[in-house]
Amino acid sequence: MSIRCHNRVLVLLAVLLAAAALLPFLNYAPNRLVSGAPLGLSGLFPAIAPALWALPLLLCLLACVPGKPGALLILIAAQALFITLLFVTGDEAARLAETGSRLARTSPGSGLWLMLAVSLLAASDAIGRLTRQPLWRWLLQAQIWMAPLWLLLSGHFDALSLLKEYANRQTVFDDAAARHLTLLFGTLAPALVIGLPLGILCHWRPRWQPGLFAALNIIQTVPSVALFGLLMAPLAGLAQAFPALGALGVSGTGLAPALIALTLYALLPLVRGVVAGLG
Repeated sequence: MSIRCHNRVLVLLAVLLAAAALLPFLNYAPNRLVSGAPLGLSGLFPAIAPALWALPLLLCLLACVPGKPGALLILIAAQALFITLLFVTGDEAARLAETGSRLARTSPGSGLWLMLAVSLLAASDAIGRLTRQPLWRWLLQAQIWMAPLWLLLSGHFDALSLLKEYANRQTVFDDAAARHLTLLFGTLAPALVIGLPLGILCHWRPRWQPGLFAALNIIQTVPSVALFGLLMAPLAGLAQAFPALGALGVSGTGLAPALIALTLYALLPLVRGVVAGLG
């Protein structure tokens, strides 16, 4: 009786998982100024390192299970691997923090990042094979992050370098995140307001597409530094002519030209997407 592989994608992911086991799992540095030393799986977990090599073989075996039962088993195995990797990472970082100084920094290595990516890809592929319903796919994808979110909120990752830096410079991180979200939503809203009608108009009037797309392509080819330079003088003039605009933060530098430039850059892919979706 021959064994048939029903999921070649999973076999490829199993090979990547085996390669990831050879890469550094964590990086440990005595302080934040040095790059640190890589720590492999065999050095960190000598007792269970041989069992870790069985994981790629397990994935290959699961690839031979047909239908939805096989996809469900793959999802369970991939999610268990993802959560276990995160738990072990936080636990090992805490152990290294206790043995070293308060200035020591533990960060994820390339092997860990690759193993996390492989487990997520395997889970996503299994979800796609389990159901075609978008709602169920979204729910299955969302539930993967429930345990990692609980680990984060419970402080399990506090010994990792990124969380240590966040604790030391929380105000800077929060300000940067707030500015990033402002740029994101401040660009998204006007781009949708302008791009959606233009896309619908191009769908209704195909003869207008060449001219409009040519103009948007020209905007797309303008370097960002040049576009900021072109916006500085008009915005500075508007702020001087209308003090109310200046009070709202409109000026030749700062947030206003960034929002306008990002909105202009977003129009071409948005309009093309609307035309393609309606076509």
